[in-house]
Amino acid sequence: MNMRAAPAELSSASFGIGQPVPRNEDPILVRGEGRYTDDLSLDGQLYAAFVRSPHAHGVIEGIDTSAAKAMKGVIAIYTGADIDGQGYGPLRCQIDLPNRDGTPIRKPIRMALATDKVRFVGDPVAMVVARTAVEARDAAEAVALDIAVLPAVISGEDALAAGAPQLYDEVPGNLILDYHSGDAEKVAAAFAGAAHVARLRIVNNRIVVNPIEPRSAIASYDRKAGRYTLHAPSQGVFGLRNNLAAAMGVPAGLMRLVTGHVGGSFGMKASVFPEHVVLLHAARLLKKPVKWTDQRSESFVADHHGRDMVFEAELALDARGRFLATRFTGIGNMGGYLSPVGPMMATLNIGKNSVGMYRTPLVEVQAKCAVTNTPPIGAYRGAGRPEGNYFMERLIDAAARETGIDSAELRRRNLIKPGQLPWATPIGTVYDSGDFPALFAQALEAADWKGYAARLRRSRKAGKLRGRGIGCYLEVTAPPSNEMGGLHFEPDGSVTIVTGTLDYGQGHWTPFAQILSSQLGVPFDKIRLVQGDSDRLIAGGGTGGSKSVMASGSAIIEASELVIEKGKLLAAHFLEAAAADIEFTGGRFRIAGTDRAIGIMALAERLRTGAPLPSDLPQTLDVDHVFKAAPSAYPNGCHIAEVEIDPETGQVEIASYVMVNDFGTVVNPMIVEGQLHGGVVQGIGQALYEMTAYDEAGQLMTGSFMDYAMPRAADVPFFSFASRGVPTSTNRVGAKGCGEAGCAGSLPSVMNAVVDALAPHGVRHLDMPATPLAIWKSIHARD
Repeated sequence: MNMRAAPAELSSASFGIGQPVPRNEDPILVRGEGRYTDDLSLDGQLYAAFVRSPHAHGVIEGIDTSAAKAMKGVIAIYTGADIDGQGYGPLRCQIDLPNRDGTPIRKPIRMALATDKVRFVGDPVAMVVARTAVEARDAAEAVALDIAVLPAVISGEDALAAGAPQLYDEVPGNLILDYHSGDAEKVAAAFAGAAHVARLRIVNNRIVVNPIEPRSAIASYDRKAGRYTLHAPSQGVFGLRNNLAAAMGVPAGLMRLVTGHVGGSFGMKASVFPEHVVLLHAARLLKKPVKWTDQRSESFVADHHGRDMVFEAELALDARGRFLATRFTGIGNMGGYLSPVGPMMATLNIGKNSVGMYRTPLVEVQAKCAVTNTPPIGAYRGAGRPEGNYFMERLIDAAARETGIDSAELRRRNLIKPGQLPWATPIGTVYDSGDFPALFAQALEAADWKGYAARLRRSRKAGKLRGRGIGCYLEVTAPPSNEMGGLHFEPDGSVTIVTGTLDYGQGHWTPFAQILSSQLGVPFDKIRLVQGDSDRLIAGGGTGGSKSVMASGSAIIEASELVIEKGKLLAAHFLEAAAADIEFTGGRFRIAGTDRAIGIMALAERLRTGAPLPSDLPQTLDVDHVFKAAPSAYPNGCHIAEVEIDPETGQVEIASYVMVNDFGTVVNPMIVEGQLHGGVVQGIGQALYEMTAYDEAGQLMTGSFMDYAMPRAADVPFFSFASRGVPTSTNRVGAKGCGEAGCAGSLPSVMNAVVDALAPHGVRHLDMPATPLAIWKSIHARD
């Protein structure tokens, strides 16, 4: 249920908005008291394991389960044929974008288990249920698959080439979507009249998500109620509950989703996965709970992956270096099936987030989305936001080098000025707040931009290459959807916040409690948080797109105002005064102009223990409120990295990393800084280390941590962090969201620094990851 109580009594005075309050979650987690899905067990539960395709592409000609069924402990085996005709729905893509000719996007149907073809290594084709997890896995290995292997296609570019292997009969040429946005004629004219055009072919490399907690689920079924329950990690139980119900072909009221602690997600665990459907199916038929936990080797091939797109990026400038237009023409790899938001990253979010904090008058995006024989691409920390920003910032550095304009000066000339706000961008967004020039100047000063020459000399004297890179960003957050703000005054004297975002590592409990304490004066230690039970929610947009504090925080503020309205009526009754004479300040209801007052917690206690109230008065202070959807916000910032490179080995060391960010109202600066640390490290991982490699048959060659490099603590420096917030007007908190900004700033700043260091060797561009081998090859390319 995700109900948590604070560990010690604390005064509310020092725990309001803006205070660096330590996370309430941490003592629980560091003591090993976290309750993740795999920690749970239900009475009589059975265990499941999945049979997955060992081939990237092929026709299923037979599945022989006879040997597996005869093995010890095996209870049942389900194939696609077994679940076909049960009334279950497909796993749906939620993105409805038109092709540039007006025709709809193609959405090939994906059911939970493949029945005709397999389309990537790891595609689930059967599920074994046994009495123990070991027995289930042993039996899964005994299932014999007869697959007529077909040629595989791995990259989006190859998938769209003439003669490429076709994944679907109904998707000719493997083309899911031919997307276009922007005024092509005006953009073409701007480029034709430009004094200079910078062009780069940029690859945004495919990422394995790798949360510390693998996917897991326990499915059960109540026969009397005809109701399913799934315990599983998620990013929000309300929306995922609705999507699960659709996949199972039942009304939402017949589905319950429960999420406890979650060990990371980064976008991936927000989706309905095939395993959920088959587990729920088995629980209904076998009349027992069925539990499954992914193995790490399975996660590499069966989870959604991130990024994976290639774009030809172009920037047109006039003779003074002012931006005239950008044009992005590329291909997004969707994988073997469409994830719920798969087409969004290479289309909508490239346009929205490439604009950044610059006065670029024209933007054109042309993107083709292609299916390939790889795992589906899903949302990954930023979901197109860091990609669009990365493309733009790499272009700016290329333009600066080609025109001879200092990279900082070129950016400065094109920044939107405070007096120009609100600023309407060419892609339909309107920036309401910010001071981009001042933030930029602060970042340059913090990075000692003017003192770089001395550091460069020292590096060269030591035989090292040195480079510096700027990564400015402005993200368009996901717009907050309807969000619940429930405030319940409990019998034990605590107050429970009920809301539909979900903490999967962010640390929601503490800032949400700070907001409530600031609004109502409720003692910080008395505040609990419930997010993870769909039965407790009347609305919920989940966590994703950097919107949680904007949505839940606004819901808590509005719910608090409703509590105050109720409280004034009740305080007037108990204080024997008119409701119009009651004021509320500092957690107390007071008769104006007197010292007669009652605190909100004392009032709640009177309601629990006192005599019955007149029927025309509220009977409780409890509120279940729904905050209505609000516009996006625009977090922004400037990150500056310096790197040293050993030219003999190609090894990169990040010598310094400075960031200045505008997140509007910062509820808890300590948690915000922690979020940025994590995001920056993930960006560094993609920039320097992480890479998926496939052979021609579609086998993942980097399918374990022996072959897939992740960033470690020793790989990153201590970060210099500063906030320069300008509150936004788009939500009640004034917050802009911070969860994905670290990736947006680190990808370009690190890669711009690497390319800057390599520039003396004639290197103009290097794609991620900038591994030692890639760097060494670029240095010696002219040998």
